[in-house]
Amino acid sequence: MSGPIEFALGLIGIGKPWGYVLSEVPGDQQVRELLERAYSLGVRYFDTAPSYGVSEARLSAFLASLTAAQRRTLRIATKFGEHWDAEKSEPFVDHSYAALARSLDESLARLGRIDILQLHKTTPDVLRSPALARAWEYARKCGIPVIGASVSDLESAAIALSEAGYGILQLPYNRAQTTFGEVIEYAAGKDCAVAVNRPFGMGRMLYENREITKVEAFRFILAKGFRGAILSGTKSPEHLEANWRAFQEASAPPA
Repeated sequence: MSGPIEFALGLIGIGKPWGYVLSEVPGDQQVRELLERAYSLGVRYFDTAPSYGVSEARLSAFLASLTAAQRRTLRIATKFGEHWDAEKSEPFVDHSYAALARSLDESLARLGRIDILQLHKTTPDVLRSPALARAWEYARKCGIPVIGASVSDLESAAIALSEAGYGILQLPYNRAQTTFGEVIEYAAGKDCAVAVNRPFGMGRMLYENREITKVEAFRFILAKGFRGAILSGTKSPEHLEANWRAFQEASAPPA
C-alpha cells in the first residue's frame, strides 16, 4: 500500500442495495462514471466481494477498459466465505473448502488478478478450521500476495493478529463505533495493515444524525496512525468526489 493511510473505494453499493436507507442499484452508465471518476481522482484501491451481487462483474468490466500499465497501479481487494445466490438475490455463507476454492476461482476469472483476499463473515471457529487453512494454501498457489480477514468481533481480530500470515484486517471504526480502537493500535504494532470500513456509519452519522462532518469523520480515523486504507462506499460520482476532497482536507497537515 502506498503511504500510511490511503483513500479506498468500497464497491458494495454498485452490486446490491446497501446503506442505512436501502436504494436501487445504479445502472451501468452511473457505475462506469463512478469508477472512471475514482481513477481520475487518484483512487487506486478498490474493495469488492462475491456477496456484493454484481459488484465484481462491474469492476471487471471497468478493469478491461484500462491498459496493462494502468491496471498495474491498482490494488484489488476481494473476499471469500460469503457468496451470492443470484436466483434469490441474497447472500449466503459457506466456509467449506470446496466453496472457498470455487469462490476464489470465480473471482480470479472475473478480476484477472487479486491483490488482497480477505475471509468474509469471519468467526473464531472458521479461523481455526482445517478447511480455511487449505483454502489459504490454495490462495498462495494462485499467487495471492496478501491475505486477511474482515472481522466484526474482537476474538476473531485477536486470532487473526496472532497468525503471521495475515497481512490485513478489515473492520468497522468511526466516532460512534470504537470497539476496534485497540485492535487498530495492536495491528499497527505488528505491521499488519488495516482497512477501516463504515467511516460514516453507513451514512447514518452524516445524513440521519448529522452529528459529524465528513472531514471530522476522516480526521477521527486518521488520528489512529495505522498503515492501510479507509474505505468509502458510495455509488454516486458526486458523493465520491466530495468524500475524496474531505479525505484530502483531513489528511493535510495543520496550517
